[in-house]
Amino acid sequence: MNAVPRDAHQGRPQAVPAETAVVIGGGIVGVCCALYLQRGGYAVTLVDPEAPGNSTAKWSCGQMAVSEVIPLSKPGILMKVPRWLLDQEGPLALRPSALPGILPWFARFVSCARHSKIVDIAQALATLTRDVYEDYAPLLDACADKSLLGQRPVLELFDSAGAIQKDAVHLELRESLGFPCQRIGAKEIADLEPALAGRFAHGLLFPDWRFVSDTEAFIAALTDSFTSRGGVRVRSAVKHINESAGQATGVTLQSGELIAADHLVVAAGTGSSRFFNQLGIDVPLAGLAGYQALIPNPNVEFRHSVIYGDGGFVFTPMTRGLQIGGTIEIAGPDAAPNFKRAEIILKKAKRILPQLSSENVEFGVGYRPFLPDTKPVIDRSRRLKNVFMAFGHGQLGLTLGATTGRLVGDMVAGQAPKQNLAPFSAYRFG
Repeated sequence: MNAVPRDAHQGRPQAVPAETAVVIGGGIVGVCCALYLQRGGYAVTLVDPEAPGNSTAKWSCGQMAVSEVIPLSKPGILMKVPRWLLDQEGPLALRPSALPGILPWFARFVSCARHSKIVDIAQALATLTRDVYEDYAPLLDACADKSLLGQRPVLELFDSAGAIQKDAVHLELRESLGFPCQRIGAKEIADLEPALAGRFAHGLLFPDWRFVSDTEAFIAALTDSFTSRGGVRVRSAVKHINESAGQATGVTLQSGELIAADHLVVAAGTGSSRFFNQLGIDVPLAGLAGYQALIPNPNVEFRHSVIYGDGGFVFTPMTRGLQIGGTIEIAGPDAAPNFKRAEIILKKAKRILPQLSSENVEFGVGYRPFLPDTKPVIDRSRRLKNVFMAFGHGQLGLTLGATTGRLVGDMVAGQAPKQNLAPFSAYRFG
């Protein structure tokens, strides 16, 4: 038996230093990775240049979209490209200037529109989304605010029954994977959402979806929980991953400061791409812009998060106001935001709800880190063996934050993950 090391002066057992970990990226995925590593006994430093909560997920629809496993690409999508180019007011728009640079990514994206490929992707994503609430439970239990995650289901409303039928194949696929939905009519819609009474007669209710009361506060509360338990959050950008003999040794911050680490996690969303050369990967990661309008005093009450399927946007009631958004723009790297897209959302929302106030409206944009097959990367670098990767969650960052954190924690600890992570390999693109 090994002797327990003792302090020569005090005669007490010496504490064995905890292994250290640095997580690059303080958004929802990064903070969940940090929390699960902390729960595993690691001394964790979280590095992000923004304030807690000010991330891509802040400007999201705030939904725990557990059955949103169908990829963004759909059959016939190539035929829609001309419309995306010409109609800049649609739910999905392609900025003409982005077309040359986005073509390689888009070719891969279109290749995922085959039904067999859609089934494969949905099956893989479903293995992750089934555990969402179980994985969030210990993280949210440790937060002071117990109302961060609402318990009401989410609605999706349509202008006609035909719009629902058009997606019947994918609804059946979702249900076959264990995600039910319920058809609702005018009376049920009016009972659930009085503000929309008489406006819609066709809808779906997703009983297993939930939504957060405030996306910004949700991430900030998880960050507070992390730091209150001894975690360190450094507000800075990472300039470089330090390495030696096939291992990462830590990071160099923009200021030149060095932070040593036994383990490293790259969870910086679209910003993860600046480390790809060091990680030895070639991943087609693109940032698709998602626009939101936040109205502090909307003059309309919503009880649920409501997706307007034909309009391509979502109403989400939050503590900081009513957030309306969801429209996506393929704009290309480093493109300036086009907040006219957010104005379009607001204009469409007012057609449904003329009484909607837009005073003091705040527009925001989040760049969703999308991979062509809509699946994230959850993997270990083959070049730097102690670096783990967690990015590319697209529109499912908030949904999959805790599940990704648990999986990363398992990988760092050398434990076999519950899920098969082969579909989420960083090397699946060749």
